[in-house]
Order: sequence, then C-alpha cells, then structure tokens
Amino acid sequence: MEKKNKYIIIGAVAGGASTAARLRRLEEHADILIFEKGAYISYANCGLPYYIGNVIEDRNKLFVQTAQSFKERFNIDVRIQTEVISINPELKQITAKNLITEEQYIESFDKLVLSPGAEPVVPPFPGVQNNKIFTLRNVPDTDTIKNFAAARKNAKALIIGAGFIGLEMAENLHHLGHTITVVEMNNQILAPLDFPIAAIAQQHLRSKGIELLLNTAVKSFEENGDKLTVHFNDNSTIETDYVILSIGVRPDIKLAANAGLKIGEAKGILVNEYLQTSHPDIYAVGDAIEFKNPITKKSMSTFLAGPANKQGRICANNIVNNNSSTYNGAINTAIVKLFDLTVGTTGMAAKHLKGAAIPHLVSTTRSSSHASYYPNAKQLTIQITFSPDTQQLLGAQVIGEEGADKRLDILATLIKNKGTIYDLMEVEHAYAPPYSSAKDPVNMAGFVADNIINKTLRVEQWDIFETKFRQTPNAILIDVRNPDEFAGGAIEGAINIPIDILRSKISELQKDAPIFVYCAIGLRGYLAQRILLQNGFTQVSNLSGGYTLWNTCKIEQGISNK
Repeated sequence: MEKKNKYIIIGAVAGGASTAARLRRLEEHADILIFEKGAYISYANCGLPYYIGNVIEDRNKLFVQTAQSFKERFNIDVRIQTEVISINPELKQITAKNLITEEQYIESFDKLVLSPGAEPVVPPFPGVQNNKIFTLRNVPDTDTIKNFAAARKNAKALIIGAGFIGLEMAENLHHLGHTITVVEMNNQILAPLDFPIAAIAQQHLRSKGIELLLNTAVKSFEENGDKLTVHFNDNSTIETDYVILSIGVRPDIKLAANAGLKIGEAKGILVNEYLQTSHPDIYAVGDAIEFKNPITKKSMSTFLAGPANKQGRICANNIVNNNSSTYNGAINTAIVKLFDLTVGTTGMAAKHLKGAAIPHLVSTTRSSSHASYYPNAKQLTIQITFSPDTQQLLGAQVIGEEGADKRLDILATLIKNKGTIYDLMEVEHAYAPPYSSAKDPVNMAGFVADNIINKTLRVEQWDIFETKFRQTPNAILIDVRNPDEFAGGAIEGAINIPIDILRSKISELQKDAPIFVYCAIGLRGYLAQRILLQNGFTQVSNLSGGYTLWNTCKIEQGISNK
C-alpha cells in the first residue's frame, strides 16, 4: 500500500485554514492535522469590530467553520486549544501541548506549514496590565470588550493607535453611544496614507464627534477609582472608562526562530517565491511571513486577510505539486469605512516612495462618483503616484462617500500588473448615470497624469504651493473661482479673476511675471493655466487638488502641530 503523506499546519484562521482546505481538495488520502491554540479555527477576523458595535448582531455569523464542521467537510484532524511548543526540523517532528489537559506529545510530518499569525504590540507602559485596557485580536478579546462596553452606558473610551482597526473600533464604539478619543503619536491617522487624504478623513471623524489627539504619545496608565487616568508625553492627562490598545501587530516568529528557521529584515519568517522557509519541507503563510514588495523590492510583511488566503492556496499547490506556483507579493491594498466615508489605499504612498528614494510624480483629482446630473452624486478624491520615466502606476489612494471601493479595485489591479497611466486612461468601465460618468474618475486621474507628463499641466502640491509663491520675486497669485467662492475664503495675497473673464483681463497681467493659479478642485485652475500659457505667459503653476484640499490640509496641519 502506498504511504500516505502527512501534513501538519500550525495555526488556522485565514492562511492555515485555506491551506488545509486546498490540500484536501488536491490530495484526498493524505493525513492533514491542524493545531490551533485558540478555541476557533476559522472566523471573520475583520468583522470583529462590527460585532462589538452591533452592526453584526448574530455572533455565529463570525464563524466560517467550526472545528467539527471543518473535520466533517474536509476530513481534517483539527486540534483546537492545542499549542505547538517546539519544532524539530531535522527529525521533522513537532511537540504539542493540550492546553486543557496539559498533556504533551510528539507528531511527525512530511510537510509542515506555519501560520501563527501576528500578535498585538503592547509596549511596557507602567500600568498597562490594568483590566480596563484591552487589545482586539481574536474572538475571546471581542467577547471581553463587547461585554465590558455593553455594561456601561455613555462611557468614555480611549483608543490608542489610529490605524484601520483602531478607527473601526472608534466608529463602532461610537455607535454604542460611547464618547471616543483617538490618540496617535504620528501627525496623522492611517499611516499608509499621504497627509492630504488622511486630512480629509480626519475632518470627517471630527465632524462625527470623534476627538483626535495627534502627535501625542502615551507615557503611563494609573488606576483612579473606577476610572483610568492616562498620562501623555507632554505631561497632559485624560480620564477615561476604558482603553483599546491598537498600536499595531508584529509577526509571531517565536516557533520559527526557536527552530532555527531564517528570520528576515522585516522580522518575519523569511520565505521564497514558493512560500518555503529556509527548510525545504517547512512552508509558511499569513501575517508571520515576509517577502519582497513588488514595487520597492524591499522585504516587508503584510497583515491582511486577502493575501493570507491567496498564500494558503499557493502553498498547498506547492506542497502537492512540487513548487508549481509562485507568490508574487502583495501591494497592501486596504480599505476602511469611517462613518459616511470610505478610504482606500494600494501600492506606495508618495511619502514612502520619497523615503525609498524612488522617483515619482503625484496627481490629485476630484470627480463625481456618478454623473453629476443624476441625483446624489458625491465627491470622490483620487491621488495617484507614478514613475516620471516609465509612467508606471506606483500607488493610489481614494476617499469618498460613494464608489471609492470599485475605483480602488481598478487601480490596485493595474498597479499589481505594472500598468501605466495610459492604461488608466483606457480603462473601459460600466457606464450609466447612476454608476459613473462617461469619463470615469479613474480615467480622469489618468488624463491629468498624462497632462503632467506632457507638461500641458504644471502642478504644485499643497505643502509647497504657497511657499513657492511667497519666495518667488514678482509672483502673482490668481484665484479663478467665482467672487462668492473667493469671499468665503482664499489664500492670502490672491487676486480674484474668475475663469470666465480671464481672457479679458490678460492685458492687465505682466507676461514675464511668475503666475500661481488655483480654483476649488484644480480643473478651472488647469483651464486658466492653458489660457495663460497660450497667450505668452511662460511661468504658470496650478495648485494640485485646489483650494479645497489645500485648506483641509492647512487646518489639519495646524491642529496636529498644536
């Protein structure tokens, strides 16, 4: 009788469970074991904040599979509440410990898959072990937070960390009627975003009653009766009922490191394109691994469910079919709902490209989510980064009340496939007035980028536009909006010449003077620039994103710098 292969998977949820299910579909008679130290093997990790906020009311809907259903459907030996405490790569054995009975035993394997995930970052703040301080990583965490929050009406919650999970928690705890303060040590929320897109989101959160304390770091926690006093680095304090620590996560590499497997520069388990570790019979998937970023070629980890599930399928293919599939990395496509807004990012932000010394250009456009004449069109802001040499798309960020998700998916697909701004211009989308415009916002982003490349549009970004104007001798600043818009707020020093009368005012302007123009969102500024450049003016710059974006950024910059 032919020997059956024996596959062991350490850790379930996204990567491990998807690997196991694919292995069974490929190899019916193999012995497959999953070891999971928790009580649940496959649950909707990303849905946990929404269960806490009662958006998802039925707890059972969080569970994709139970240990029993997984065993019945896939004939897989699932051992929950069992922790693998060591790996012996040479003998191809693991030592497991039943967390209920304390029994320890050894299992051998032909192939091993590591899917230990990531663990929350909990800095050693004095007082951090208080029972009013929580992290959110799994179902037991969720139950604890939900029960605590539900028992307290009109409570005050302090969320430390303004990443995706922290802000989802802010919204959902706000739904429960709690007063929310978010503390972030950086000068903006959502670190993967560039400041202008983050600034739009920050204003929206403030409008919903969320207090944001930026450039603020926690120093310690102090019990104060039934409250907590939180001390900050600037010696200020805040009193709260409870705290959610959402500072971030890091790869759980303890098992791998103790087994002598290679750990990479990003402090994750190092894998090759086949998801093999430094031992040929041990593979790894999910939050714990690191791989080369497709854009920067530098090593990175990603903590997203999508890549983990895809890695599971590829890993199983390689185990059964002798490394037949390659993993090409992830570009960190992520999206979050913030009350009425949707914010998404993919690829590389301008600030990260700058940090990696990768040449790039930036374009910011504002369009309607669907045809403007059809009711309830919403403004959608898209920022893209692209190579000045190859015109390849490098990154994109989208924010708006409607349609941000489908635009982000288009942009992510092009970036993953090394598309260019010209591919963006040629995207053929489904058009009808309720859904889009004949020229979709993603097409418009491509058109503007093309104008920048061809120098028919010369833009300056929000953070240097005003400075350049003030530092340029004899420069003229022109606001081409309508008089009522100008009266509602303008950049200091600007003169108002509405776009529709600009041609009649050209003779009043000095042709050799540097001209800086702006409008509300950038389009009328572009039209003014084209008029001026074709009438003998040689130095004309337009404000990217217009006054609306500039003003939002200036306000938020002022708040975060206080």
